[in-house]
Amino acid sequence: MIETDKKLGPTGEILRDLPSVYVPHTATGLLHLPRFVAKIRKYLEWGELPKSYRKNFCRGFDRFLCMHLGVEPQQVIDIVARCDAEAELNEQLLALFPEDLRVAAWNREIVQKGMSEAGREFILESLTKMGIPERSADILSVADMIDLDEGRIPGYDPEKAPA
Repeated sequence: MIETDKKLGPTGEILRDLPSVYVPHTATGLLHLPRFVAKIRKYLEWGELPKSYRKNFCRGFDRFLCMHLGVEPQQVIDIVARCDAEAELNEQLLALFPEDLRVAAWNREIVQKGMSEAGREFILESLTKMGIPERSADILSVADMIDLDEGRIPGYDPEKAPA
């Protein structure tokens, strides 16, 4: 059974207990990896994710991370599925991933997604749909949009957003 926050974001149900994109993985330092692992765990537990998360599961940031590491998302899913203990999970992920994780390059890339001209247009369009276009000065990246939508950045009430 899928348990989500009753409030909806611009794309639907919100999983407010997912880690922020900005949280580094303890064993690798890679941003977004804890979030991908958490989404996988929910997917495995529930058999699916809420509709608002299905579109980008194993795509979007999940896919970009896997491409950076030279692995397939399914390989990460398989490891998460068979590991109960965090230490075992980390050990198997480190065995799967390349020796040189290029952490600084990945972390810089992920936090800058959306900072291009096209990205800024996307963010402004999204904020406009959310009814808060004035937030474009402080929502600088796609990671910020995710944090705003999931309630980690204050100032957005999905119940007051335009229909």
